[in-house]
Amino acid sequence: MNYARQQKDPTKQTIGFLVVILLHLGLGYAFVTGLGRSAIEVIKQPLETKLIEEVKPPDTPPPPPPPKVAPPPPPFIPVPDIQIRTAPTNAIQAVTTVRPTEAPPPPPPPAPKAEPKRVAPVIDASKNCRLPEYPAVSRRMEEQGTVVLEMLIDVDGRVSDSKVAQSSGHPLLDEAARDALSLCKFVPGTIDGKPEKSWWPIKYTWRLQ
Repeated sequence: MNYARQQKDPTKQTIGFLVVILLHLGLGYAFVTGLGRSAIEVIKQPLETKLIEEVKPPDTPPPPPPPKVAPPPPPFIPVPDIQIRTAPTNAIQAVTTVRPTEAPPPPPPPAPKAEPKRVAPVIDASKNCRLPEYPAVSRRMEEQGTVVLEMLIDVDGRVSDSKVAQSSGHPLLDEAARDALSLCKFVPGTIDGKPEKSWWPIKYTWRLQ
């Protein structure tokens, strides 16, 4: 019904033809005035191309050496847990703390022994002690010198033995001094106040007057 009405309306058809004609006229005018030429020129412009440099990846360091593999540890063998069961006891054990006994202090060092007090024997002045006589031969030969005698004085003050420790250089003078002084009486030497038998040196000098 509507289509039939549109076919019968000549006014609308005329308007449609006019619109189409106007569009064709506009396009033709545009080509004539240069719009089409500018569009073609736009298309004909050379295309600019830019070469993009290839981005090289940074130098990578050499791979690290492979790690040293330590030898595997020996297999662990667990020690078996052995439990020893003891029979329960009802006895109560008393715990006592024993203190260690202190060591006694060391004994003091022994006192140093006192040196014994010695007294040398001497000729008893109360007794007559005959001095040695100069041998006649030695006097004529003008022999002189000093002799040292060792006398063993007994606890009673008598000479029990004698010897020549240092000669005068003349045997006659040595023997004469020994014989005479061995007859003298001495006060015996003592040690801590007690008489003792001891050797004692005596020096005698022979000198001509």
